[in-house]
Amino acid sequence: MHMDWLADVIDYGVIGFLAALSVIVIAVAFERFFYFRALDTAHFTHGKALELALSQRLMIVASVASNAPYIGLLGTVLGIMLTFYNMSLEGAADTTKIMVGLALALKSTAVGLVVALVSVVTYNALLRRAKVLMLEWEIAHS
Repeated sequence: MHMDWLADVIDYGVIGFLAALSVIVIAVAFERFFYFRALDTAHFTHGKALELALSQRLMIVASVASNAPYIGLLGTVLGIMLTFYNMSLEGAADTTKIMVGLALALKSTAVGLVVALVSVVTYNALLRRAKVLMLEWEIAHS
């Protein structure tokens, strides 16, 4: 391959970025879990203030969940473009190199989907817990 360094940049850049996003999602999940666990809803006198406190940082998890597949797809498209570019430079179609290049390109999409799935489950679990705490507060204050 003529541009191995570019393949590494695409591969490690996209997958590294997705890995960083997954670490952020996990960090937010732990922070919210411990916050929800320690939260005393009795200290809140207004329901909207409680709702604001409960929903902090959930947007980060939702954004990762909705964008991770696209980031993975971008890595796949760039990898496929690089595979076709390298094929054009070699002038011959070696099916083994093509299949290896395409298989490696598709791993970005797979990683993006895994990050998205974990993020969606995390978001739904956090949102459910926030709604339960909100309903408990409403029941206690009505």
